[in-house]
Amino acid sequence: MLTHKPLSSQLLFLLMGLALLSGCSKAPPEPDPIRAVKVVTIGASASGFDREFSGEVRARVESALSFRVPGKLVNRPAELGQRVQAGQLLAQIDPQDYRVTADAAAAQLIAAQSNRDVAAADLKRYQGLFDQGFISAAELERRQANDKSAQAQWRQAQAQNTVQGNQSQYTQLLADGAGVITAIDASAGQVVAAGQPVVRLALEGPRDVVFSVAEDKLATLKTGSLVDVRQWSDGKTYEAKVRDVSASADSVTRTFVVKAALPKEADPVLGTTVTVRLRGSTNGDKPRIKLPTSALRTEAGATSVWVLDTATMTVKAQAIEVTTADGNEAVINKGLQNGDQVVVSGVHVLTPGQKVSIFGAAK
Repeated sequence: MLTHKPLSSQLLFLLMGLALLSGCSKAPPEPDPIRAVKVVTIGASASGFDREFSGEVRARVESALSFRVPGKLVNRPAELGQRVQAGQLLAQIDPQDYRVTADAAAAQLIAAQSNRDVAAADLKRYQGLFDQGFISAAELERRQANDKSAQAQWRQAQAQNTVQGNQSQYTQLLADGAGVITAIDASAGQVVAAGQPVVRLALEGPRDVVFSVAEDKLATLKTGSLVDVRQWSDGKTYEAKVRDVSASADSVTRTFVVKAALPKEADPVLGTTVTVRLRGSTNGDKPRIKLPTSALRTEAGATSVWVLDTATMTVKAQAIEVTTADGNEAVINKGLQNGDQVVVSGVHVLTPGQKVSIFGAAK
């Protein structure tokens, strides 16, 4: 008959320790989740975007016309976009007060002329009396002084009459040349001050294209250089010659205004929008790489992007250098090559070497 010997206490404690150790061991770590990301394939191109600008067709000479005298605007025949001829009435202010003043000046001139004639006649008569010895030299000198004073008053009245007559004529605003009305700044019934713009007139003649460029394009825009101008309406292209480049930047946009003269055969509508393309080699002609700003990440003052390794479907950080911004895109100077696949969404949840899948790719 077999008998079981009781286990020793040392063996019992050993078995219990093994059981506890096996219960406290950690479970194997779960693999990182595979993130779905969107990627773009880098393909640098010599895009002409940085050599094309929007411009506006303007008249070479455009005048803001205004009255020389203040008054209430009673009539304004000119309308926006109207073609006018030289001397045509554009606007008129109430002339009543100026006519009354002109009439008063004309009456003063008549009175001054009458005084001048009387003084001249007196001087002639007293000169004869002096020659006969009937009056003294002092009396003759007084008559000569009266004649000079009357002459001066007549000349003053004559000048005043001319001024008041001009003031009356200044109540009419006339076109100083043939052209097109491009702006209306006052309406009938409005009281305008002297010099306040009422209408803007673009005179007939040469047409210019006006556009703005950044500082880095000034080197290729010298006076006399050629640019290509394409109309938006019909796609016609003209060759224009740069005639003026602003010497200082705009205080708000920090760009420089450029004016290019259109050829005589070009007759675009004033105010139309055109595309101006620069000629010649510029820094923007070299291939450029653009990425959405959502692809960029900044860490420790350095800018980088996630590049996909298609063999292992993992991502790695790649340092880049950003040249400038172009709207919502960043222009990359170096760090990437053609064919690189860059993650453009979900960059904030990625880590180096993480497994990813391309969003929307067929499984």
